[in-house]
Amino acid sequence: MTGLWDTSHIQPCHDIVMDGETIPAMFWNAVKQRGPKVWLRQKHLGLWRSWTWDQTAVAVREIAGGLLSLGFKRGECASILGNTAVEWVWADLAVLSCAGVSNGIYPTDAASQVQHLCQDSGTRLLFVEDDEQLDKALAVRPDLPGLQKIIVFDMEGLRGLQDPDVIGLEALRGLGRAHLAQHPEALQQRIDACRPEDLAILVYTSGTTGRPKGAMHLHRGLVFTVRGYNTLVAQDERDERMCFLPLCHIAERMGGEYFSLYTGSILNFVENPETIPENVREIAPTVFTAVPRVWEKFYSGVMISLKEAGAVQQAAYAWSIGVGTSIAERVLAGQSVSTWLKFKFQLARWLALNNVRKLIGIHRARYLVTGAAPISPDLVRWYLALGVPMLEVWGMTETCGASTGVPADRIKPGSIGPAAGFNEVRLDPATGEILVRGTNVFAGYLNLPEQSAEAIDAQGWLHTGDAGVVDAEGYYCITGRMKDIIITAGGKNITPSELENDLKFSPYITDAVLVGDKRPYLTAMIMIDQENIEKFAQDRDVPFSNYASLTRAPEIQSLIQSEIDRVNKKFARVEQIKKFALMQTQLTAEDEELTPTMKLKRSLVEKKYAAQIESMYR
Repeated sequence: MTGLWDTSHIQPCHDIVMDGETIPAMFWNAVKQRGPKVWLRQKHLGLWRSWTWDQTAVAVREIAGGLLSLGFKRGECASILGNTAVEWVWADLAVLSCAGVSNGIYPTDAASQVQHLCQDSGTRLLFVEDDEQLDKALAVRPDLPGLQKIIVFDMEGLRGLQDPDVIGLEALRGLGRAHLAQHPEALQQRIDACRPEDLAILVYTSGTTGRPKGAMHLHRGLVFTVRGYNTLVAQDERDERMCFLPLCHIAERMGGEYFSLYTGSILNFVENPETIPENVREIAPTVFTAVPRVWEKFYSGVMISLKEAGAVQQAAYAWSIGVGTSIAERVLAGQSVSTWLKFKFQLARWLALNNVRKLIGIHRARYLVTGAAPISPDLVRWYLALGVPMLEVWGMTETCGASTGVPADRIKPGSIGPAAGFNEVRLDPATGEILVRGTNVFAGYLNLPEQSAEAIDAQGWLHTGDAGVVDAEGYYCITGRMKDIIITAGGKNITPSELENDLKFSPYITDAVLVGDKRPYLTAMIMIDQENIEKFAQDRDVPFSNYASLTRAPEIQSLIQSEIDRVNKKFARVEQIKKFALMQTQLTAEDEELTPTMKLKRSLVEKKYAAQIESMYR
């Protein structure tokens, strides 16, 4: 690709950069090769702390030794209930080093969900983050007779706890040191006993339809896929990554922890979910993977800041982003960029674009990766206009993460790219459903043979449930979930994700769910961006007392209507949104309407807000 971006430093790597046919073999080989180099960094109480590969190995070895001292057997399951942190990675690698099965539980899960996941997985040992997560475990412990011990990462606030089946992480490490002193070969024997065909991790689906299902991934599939990731877009020990998505989700487990383990890139953990905007500016990752909600939030922040800027700054930005957009359009079209236009872009960066990149924290980024949900093509183009390639990938829990990816030298906004070289992708000729086959495809759902057989057919093709199309160059485009396609009363087939993505491009709209199946016209349930809407209201003296009153204000209703009008102009009359309603509750990751990757659960929204939806059709 010529002109806007130098993609020579984003080329795929087909060499095996770290030996090992299982995750623990790969980790311990990495320790030998990279020993004194920094691998993990985490901010705590305002200070950054680093761990080298050698220091990480000490922690993993002691935790693994502690598990062995508790009688943890090969093939048994240990679960981890906590937020993304270095301790999560230590526990995960320790369990795998013991030839055990590692399972993650979302920290937002309720006690009843913790019970189901521990029971279904046969969890013997449970790691929990702190007293809050411990309370959930203790509440359901009587119903988990197979649970042997609970290990707490942070014992602050639990100093007076007297429970023989609860132990702190530091105490477990002490047990590990003593056990390995008496049995110095025990851990290595377990590492050597771990085979590629062994079950390694369970990743439970978010459960938008019924109870979560445990997707089983073998060591062979994990190692094969993480090597494959490097053939999409390579990274190495010079790269800095930010680790902030839930580690129990396949995106951060594979694209964060295991990919970083394989390539040696430094993994930086944010202080907490609320400090992400601040932390990303401190870390300035060279490789940044996030979900669309994060990219939308960054864009919204820039747009709101711009409205507060002076006339000169606004003019400088408008000219600069215009130059960036002009070049982006030429590059996307495969056209050359003149020397004069390149000079103008350098000036545009100096005037405004570099400041925008620093405001977000992407000023060192070689490339950005977006996945886990559809993203607006206009948003991809905006980041490209800043001069940072944004690469969309597509995959799912069952494919061990990414199965397709947009190459850096041929970006097509709105496309998820061609099939990754490590798997096959095709469309079902009868239904248009996307099918995937390869070593990266999971081994089935735990304890659910019938549902496993439904997911993977006799020829080994995984039926993903996503509908799509493919162009002449082999680039795929998601048109929606098979079950989400809306067929109006007039017989018009409508893919909701396209309109929803355009709505989410607005700085005032966080999410949207389109409704209209078997109905005369389309309506939308809208979730507003609280921070930006509050700022809008305060600047215009719009009175409000709380979030709900904000959504009812006529000025806010008019604002959202104007955003819908903007989107409607892009579509035919039958595809336009006729009415909308605003959700009167600000949702967070702890609310059942949202998945862990912050996507609205369509079926649950339609059920929970049925009264509001029906009122739009009266």
